[in-house]
Amino acid sequence: MHQSALIRARPGVRLRVADLGSLRLALWLIGLFGLAVAASYFGLSNATWALAVPLGLLAANLVAAVATNPIFRAQGALLVFHLGLIALIVLAAVGRLTYLKGSVELSEGQLFEGTLTQRENGPLHGDGLARVRFANLGFEVNYQPGLQRAQTRNRVGFAADDGVASELVIGDTTPLKLNGYRFYTTSNKGFAPALVWTAHDGGKPMLGTIHMPSFPAHLTRQSLDWTPPGATQVLNARLEIDDNVIDLGQAWVLRPPAVHALTLRTGDATVTLRPGESHRFAEGTLRYQGLRMWMGYTVSYDWTIPWLLAACAVAVAALAWHFAAKFRRQSWQAVDVAGRA
Repeated sequence: MHQSALIRARPGVRLRVADLGSLRLALWLIGLFGLAVAASYFGLSNATWALAVPLGLLAANLVAAVATNPIFRAQGALLVFHLGLIALIVLAAVGRLTYLKGSVELSEGQLFEGTLTQRENGPLHGDGLARVRFANLGFEVNYQPGLQRAQTRNRVGFAADDGVASELVIGDTTPLKLNGYRFYTTSNKGFAPALVWTAHDGGKPMLGTIHMPSFPAHLTRQSLDWTPPGATQVLNARLEIDDNVIDLGQAWVLRPPAVHALTLRTGDATVTLRPGESHRFAEGTLRYQGLRMWMGYTVSYDWTIPWLLAACAVAVAALAWHFAAKFRRQSWQAVDVAGRA
């Protein structure tokens, strides 16, 4: 009695696993994934979980199909292809949970200390970026006639894995790679006046830079509002440069202008400072040290990319192996039939 009941129960268990790996369920999951992509694109849901969950379900569907369908065990190439496909889906889901992308701006001589101005990352990313350090040592950007940007060469300094200080020239296609993070230069760059602010309440002098609008994208609008640290008074800072600082009729290199000044407006008062000059404001004294440059970087992290490439290569090779073997069998059968005839 007990044995026959146990035998009757087994097909039900196999049926449920087979249902999990059914083609009909796979089609529904593919449709769900499509809806998740659309919802993420239009900002209707959290992109990370909206994509990771359907991908995880698709991976489970494929695992169940491989486990319950004997045809995969009979054909090795087909089994390897589907295992590669499972790896691709799982890696894609994990990549969405652990990725990071963002941006940061650094003046010449400034150290990156792990903080981004814009950031987007998966919930399982971790805090690896907080330990990344490098310095912007200066750059040059070459332009073709007009505003057609050519090559960007940015020197950066960092500590190598052995602790030795190193330098590297990076650009738009040559990244700085640190702890799995990739830093690329961008078209977002410009001038950075270096200022020393000393508050009248006895605070220590504070050195920093302000980033003017991107140049030459904002060629004629080099101004912004700025509030000194600890102050309440807003200053409008405008960089005064010659309108003919660049000759758009020939190739040129972006560099700080030889002659320039910094105009500061507050209320009805207007002050123009040249490098080395100071002015006493209501809440503190501002000294203009000189003009530097700033560079904008994109930052990305996705450890799954090389593994995705490897899984894709295995899946493609296995599929080619499967079809090659299938065509060979058909060819031999055709020859055998012809011989018998």
